[in-house]
Amino acid sequence: MDEWAWGHGVWRTWLAWLTDSLRIRKRMSLMIWPMLALAMSASQALTVLDDRQQAVEITRPPQRIVSLLPSLTETVCALGQCHRLVGLDRYSNWPETVKPLPRMGGGLDPSIERIVAMQPDLVLLASSTRGVERLRALGITVLQLEPRTHADVQRVLHTVGQALGLSRTEADHVWREIETGLQAAAQSLTSEARQQRVYFEVSPVPYGASEASFIGQTLQRLGVRNILPAALGPFPQINPEFVVRAQPDVIMAGDSSRTSMLQRPGWPQLRAVRGDRICVFDPEQADIVVRPGPRMAEAARLMAQCLNRAAGGGR
Repeated sequence: MDEWAWGHGVWRTWLAWLTDSLRIRKRMSLMIWPMLALAMSASQALTVLDDRQQAVEITRPPQRIVSLLPSLTETVCALGQCHRLVGLDRYSNWPETVKPLPRMGGGLDPSIERIVAMQPDLVLLASSTRGVERLRALGITVLQLEPRTHADVQRVLHTVGQALGLSRTEADHVWREIETGLQAAAQSLTSEARQQRVYFEVSPVPYGASEASFIGQTLQRLGVRNILPAALGPFPQINPEFVVRAQPDVIMAGDSSRTSMLQRPGWPQLRAVRGDRICVFDPEQADIVVRPGPRMAEAARLMAQCLNRAAGGGR
C-alpha cells in the first residue's frame, strides 16, 4: 500500500470515529439537558402552608400575580415586588402604582374568567374568598392568606416572601421597619394621652374594634385602654347604649360614621362628644387604619396623633 492510500485510510478511520463520537455526545446532551432542566426546576420548587394549613406547591418564583385582598396587595408591594402584579380586587388602592391594574372583582364575587384571562402563576386571596376550588380545578396555583392580628401580619409577610422566592432577610427587614414605626408611634404619646380610654368604630351599624382585633392590638401597643373587651370578639356589633355606659374619653371612626353618631340616643351627651374628642378618619386614612398589613406603623402614627390632639383639647 502506498503512502497516500495508507494516509487516506487513517484519515477516513479518524473521521468515522469523530463522527460517531459527535453523534454519541449529541444523543447524551439530548438526554442530559432535559434532566438538568428538570433538576433546576425542582431546585426552584417549594412548598408553603396557607392559612388552612394546607401545603401549596409553587414550582417556580411567580411572575404574574393576581391579588384579591388589599392587605396582600400591600404586602407584595412592601416586599418590593409590585411589578409582578397583573390583576387586583376592586378595593386595592395602594401604592399609587397599582391603581391602573385590571380589576378582578372582590372576595365575595371574584371574576374567574378575568382571573384566568390574566394567565397568573399565583393568586393570593383570603381564606373566605369564593371560587377557590374552581381556580384550582383550572390549574391555577392559589395561596389563601388572611391576616387578622399583628402576629398574622408578620407571618403572612414571611409566607408571601417565601412564595415569591425572596430571602427571609428581605421579609425580616420589612417587619423591622414596621416594628420601629410602631415603637416610634407609642413613644410619641404624651403621658396624658396614655391615660385615655378609646372606642374605635369600624362601621356605622355600629361595629367596633375590640381588644382582640388587630386595631385593638395597635391601641394596646400605644398604651391606651380599649372599652371593648376581647370577650366580645374582634369586631362585635355594639348596642349604642354600651358606649354610653362606658363613656370613652376618645372616639375614633371613619367618615361614614360621623353623621349617624349624633343621632344615637345618649351620644350627644358622651364625654368624648361634648369635649370634641372625636377623630374622624377620611377614606384614605381609614384604609390605612383598618387594613392588617405592612402599613400598621402608619396606622399607629395616625392613632397617636388623634390621642395627642384629644389629650391636648381635654386640658
